[in-house]
Amino acid sequence: MTVNRESKEKYEGLLKEAVKASKNAYAPYSDFKVGAALLSKNGKVFTGCNVENVSFGLSNCAERTAVFKAISEGVREFEAIAIYADIEEYISPCGACRQVLMEFNPGMIIICGCRDGSYKTKRLIELLPGAFMRKELQK
Repeated sequence: MTVNRESKEKYEGLLKEAVKASKNAYAPYSDFKVGAALLSKNGKVFTGCNVENVSFGLSNCAERTAVFKAISEGVREFEAIAIYADIEEYISPCGACRQVLMEFNPGMIIICGCRDGSYKTKRLIELLPGAFMRKELQK
């Protein structure tokens, strides 16, 4: 995906917020700290981190934490989300997070970052083709 200069600056700023958010992660079991920064269409940024629990199924990912924070503040339109973990590979949202994000904007830009500060971008629909959508519930 080609990124213009204005978008590049916006995405890099969002990624910096995700890096900061990763420092707040509660990951005593995996030590895998993830941060996310969700950009709303009105320009507000909502951050999130992963929160683990001894009962692993009760854990929550950074991306969903950011989305839930935004929703709880009445924001429902999103442009992009940056995801970061201090690893050598690009981190990508899990399937559950992809589906939650899909609820709000299939064309959302996903910024996947890694330890060296580099990132790659994709549209959400590229990561979850054939997603379960609202129209499937219509009879």
